[in-house]
Amino acid sequence: MKNIPDKNLLLFRSCLVSVEYPGIESSTKFVFDKLGLDYAISEKQTCCTGLGHYSDVFDQIDTTAIGARNFKIAKQLNRPNLVMICATCYAINKKSVKLLNNKDDLRNKINTLFEDNGLKHLKYDKYDLKPTENIFHVVDILYGKKDEIKKHIKYDLSNYKIATHHGCHYCKVHYEDTIAGVRDPNILDELIEACGCKTIGWYDHKRATCGTGFRQRYSNPELSFTATADKMNSLDDEDVEILVHLCPNCHIQFDRYQDLISKREGKNYKAIHFNIAQFIAIAMGGDFDKVIGVKAHTCPIDSVICELKEVE
Repeated sequence: MKNIPDKNLLLFRSCLVSVEYPGIESSTKFVFDKLGLDYAISEKQTCCTGLGHYSDVFDQIDTTAIGARNFKIAKQLNRPNLVMICATCYAINKKSVKLLNNKDDLRNKINTLFEDNGLKHLKYDKYDLKPTENIFHVVDILYGKKDEIKKHIKYDLSNYKIATHHGCHYCKVHYEDTIAGVRDPNILDELIEACGCKTIGWYDHKRATCGTGFRQRYSNPELSFTATADKMNSLDDEDVEILVHLCPNCHIQFDRYQDLISKREGKNYKAIHFNIAQFIAIAMGGDFDKVIGVKAHTCPIDSVICELKEVE
C-alpha cells in the first residue's frame, strides 16, 4: 500500500462542500483534530475547476494552470501533501500533477503564461509534486489511522443497516492509487468497521454511478435519475437505513433528489445520507448542528437516528 502521510497536510477545500454540505468540512476537521493530524487550510487556494472542466467550460490548459497555482501555494507553505475533501478535486488534481510532470510542452506553456502575466513566482518545476506521494483523498488519510479511530468512538451506530457508495472519481479514474479494492471497493466499509459497525458489504449496483454525470443531471435528467433510481431501488431492497459516501456530488444526487425519485418510482425510500467524515464524527461525538451540519441535509437525519447510544 502507498505511504500515507499524517503531517504537512494541506486540506483542500471543496466548492460543493462549502455551498451544499459545510458539515462535511467541519466534520473532517473535527476528526482530524481528534486524530492529532498536522494539517492547515489556505485562504489562497482556489477551486479545482471540476464542475466547469467536466462541463466543457474549462479546457485542460486552464484547469492544469489553476492546479499548478494551487500546488505552488502548497509548496510555499511547506505542506506538499494535498488532501481532497471531494472526489472530483482528487481526480482533477492528481491528473494535473501527472500532466505537469510528464508533458513538457504543457508545463512550459503554463509557465510562460505565468511569466507573461507577472506570476513568475507560480512557476511549476518538474516533479514539484508527485501524484501518488502528494495527492490524497480524505479517505486515504483516515485509512492510515484506522486503528487510532477505534480509540475515539463514543457512540454505537451498529444497530443501523449501513451501505457504502464509492464515488467514480475516487475508484474509477486513478486505479493504481485506489486503496482497498476497485472491483469491489471497501475502503469506506473498513473505515465504518473501525467505528465498531458492520456494513451490508456487496450489494447489487454497489459499483454503479450515483447518476450525476455533472451536466447529465440537467441535460439528460431522465438518464441521470434512472441510474440513481437503480441504485436507490437496490438499497431499498436491502432495507438500508444509512448510505455513506465520499463525494459531495454523490451526496447531492442522493440526498437532494431522493424525494423526487421516490415520487418517480412510487416508493418511500427511507435511507439518510452521510459523508464518511460525518459518519465518523457522529461516532466520535460531534455535535449534530455545529459539526455534522445536519440542517443542510434534505433527508431529515432524525427519520432514522432518533437517539444515540453510548458505547459500553
